[in-house]
Amino acid sequence: MRIVLVGPPGAGKGTQATRLAEKLRIPHISTGDLFRANISRQTELGKLAKSYMDAGNLVPDEVTIAMAKDRMEQPDAEGGFLLDGFPRNVSQAEALDELLQTEGIKLDAVLDLEAPEDEVVKRIAGRRVCRKDSAHVFHVTYSPPKQEGVCDTCGGELYQRDDDSESTVRTRLEVYHTQTEPIIGYYRAQGLVVTISAMGPVDEVTGRALEALKSAG
Repeated sequence: MRIVLVGPPGAGKGTQATRLAEKLRIPHISTGDLFRANISRQTELGKLAKSYMDAGNLVPDEVTIAMAKDRMEQPDAEGGFLLDGFPRNVSQAEALDELLQTEGIKLDAVLDLEAPEDEVVKRIAGRRVCRKDSAHVFHVTYSPPKQEGVCDTCGGELYQRDDDSESTVRTRLEVYHTQTEPIIGYYRAQGLVVTISAMGPVDEVTGRALEALKSAG
């Protein structure tokens, strides 16, 4: 299957993308991973992207699209892929359509993870990260530490990252509504969108997604 995964920040896209890609046996193609891989390998696209990032500018669509194209042409993506974080706007969605048409293939589904805005804010703003090891993550409501402000694993101080603050989360949501959400309408016009609730236990959401994709495929 060839799938695009969309949803607001905090809807659990990263978690579901990893699980779905594993169950469907297709590569999970994340724009974050693409950027890191290209910059780490110092590819021409990576150097170009880094020059924009170092200057504090957004990486242009054409660079992101070129990275995605290169990744989708790898042998492991011949049988399908799951795109996470791309396309991020309608112009990228149009470019992806053109790219796939050139290859004689098309998307099977656009999976839209839906979550209430207040829940998204609660999920992200409640996160606390260990200063000693950022892999140790807690949540004030869903997975609180035994002692407030202290990591259960190593005793490090737990803190809220700047980009997890409520005001920043609401700004990120506004960017999502303005830039990314319109692609749902774009793909709905093509009959590709399947919307599921991102609420509830992770396993339940994964099961819900697989059922929705089965009917879509």
